[in-house]
Amino acid sequence: MTQRTYRFQVQVYYEDTDHSGVVYHANYLKYFERAREGVISPDALVALWKKKGLGFAVYKANVSFLDGAEFGDTLDIISTVRKDSDYRLVWQQEAWRPGAAKAAVQAEIHLVCVDRAKNLKPIPDVGLDFG
Repeated sequence: MTQRTYRFQVQVYYEDTDHSGVVYHANYLKYFERAREGVISPDALVALWKKKGLGFAVYKANVSFLDGAEFGDTLDIISTVRKDSDYRLVWQQEAWRPGAAKAAVQAEIHLVCVDRAKNLKPIPDVGLDFG
């Protein structure tokens, strides 16, 4: 399957961190969501839901925390997406600290397309080109 790669930057704010100034682990899922929204616009997702009753749901998320980002970091979120089936998109996402030799966090996130009754539906055209 053809894959596409995207880059998105996230600023780490104090509110994102724990008492030691390191990013609280759950916030990486928010960063990855924002990066996906940078690829598929929220406006397109809302329109898809309102007009066709279709949306994307996280089916599975595997996350490895390798090195904690800190308050003040600007993270590069590198996202690669592939269409795994007619119903599923698989996102490989990494959060990189400035000048780092390895990713701080790596994730594989599976999204499925569902209707209002939460039944699987084929992925509609949302502007991703899988050639």
